[in-house]
Amino acid sequence: MTNKKPFEGIRIADFTWHLTGPFTTKHFSDLGAEVIIVESRRRPGWRRGAPRTGSNDQNCTSKLSVTLNTRDPRGLDLVKKLVAKSDIVVENFAGGAMKRMGLGYDVLKEIKPDIIMLSTSMQGQTGPYSSHPGSGHKLTALAGFSNILGWPDRKPAWIAAYTDFIAPRYAILALLAALEYRRRTGKGQYLDLSQYENGIQFMSPLVLDYVANKRVATRMGNNSAYAAPHNAYRCQGEDRWCAISVFNDEEWRSFCKVIGKPAMAANPKFGTLLARKENEEELDRLINEWTGKRSAEEVMNLMQAAGVAAGVVETGEDLMEKDPQLKHRGTFTELEYPGDVGKYRTQAGPHFLMSKYKYELKVAPLMGEHNEYVFKGLLGMPDEEFARLVKDGVID
Repeated sequence: MTNKKPFEGIRIADFTWHLTGPFTTKHFSDLGAEVIIVESRRRPGWRRGAPRTGSNDQNCTSKLSVTLNTRDPRGLDLVKKLVAKSDIVVENFAGGAMKRMGLGYDVLKEIKPDIIMLSTSMQGQTGPYSSHPGSGHKLTALAGFSNILGWPDRKPAWIAAYTDFIAPRYAILALLAALEYRRRTGKGQYLDLSQYENGIQFMSPLVLDYVANKRVATRMGNNSAYAAPHNAYRCQGEDRWCAISVFNDEEWRSFCKVIGKPAMAANPKFGTLLARKENEEELDRLINEWTGKRSAEEVMNLMQAAGVAAGVVETGEDLMEKDPQLKHRGTFTELEYPGDVGKYRTQAGPHFLMSKYKYELKVAPLMGEHNEYVFKGLLGMPDEEFARLVKDGVID
């Protein structure tokens, strides 16, 4: 175990907002990088509201915050001075936004030739739709996920911003590769990441099915073409469920033993996957009769012990208060805001454990909390100039 943080010595100028961008840079800040959020009181980030902190609190842990009016040339000049002191610049505005602000990569590399810049926008920085604004809520539909979620007799499901939790993984890998490239060559580079293209990677099997067979995948509820049973089954208690999946004959035989009906494994109506698919509604009714007499946790544990995939359909209360695995892993961290906001728990860690380093989260910053540290300390701004820029609203 070491006290040295993995990204100690790396500084990131963070122009991100919403989910994808902050979620990308937080993994660097939590592991030791100095991540400085550049924001403005005139146009607060998404979900920013006093006295709460950054653009989605749990995605801004361990970061610093400065407030600048970049529409003022003096504010823009301060951004450029910060870039000169940074290793990485990250932004997730609509395509071309940073260039229109006068902060495109061509400008930044003149300031610092080895700078690494990541732009992670909806559809990339080039192409006919590159300037389209939006968020993962819309991109999830655009990438095709909504079309396959839901039931055949209903409209497509509009789910959470799924792609906002895919793209950061690619962004982090790209930044790590760029850091390694710079370490070996001394050169920076520009990373143009399309969240759209990241998302459709997960649609590859369906794309292949269309290319090979001209089949267009659509909604099929909880069913799977490759498994039966494959559903969420009602259990004891109010709105309690357990998901169960059986993919092969060995699992099917184990499943039948668990529910106390070993002979059903050879029943012609259910003995093969094809037969189970043809009689799936009847099979689901039989399973619901069995699960309805047991708790979701009991169903999961019995199935898991027999080698059958099963999991409780957990609620927020389950996740925060009851799940023994999450408690053991210390998944939820308690942080405390300054003032009268008090303590809160957040699932804001790096989502993995390291044998050589134990991370320590710090609460997300208040808006402009680190103005003096960055402008006076890091950039060497005299007190008089700082006071004047605050009065003029440049440091806002």
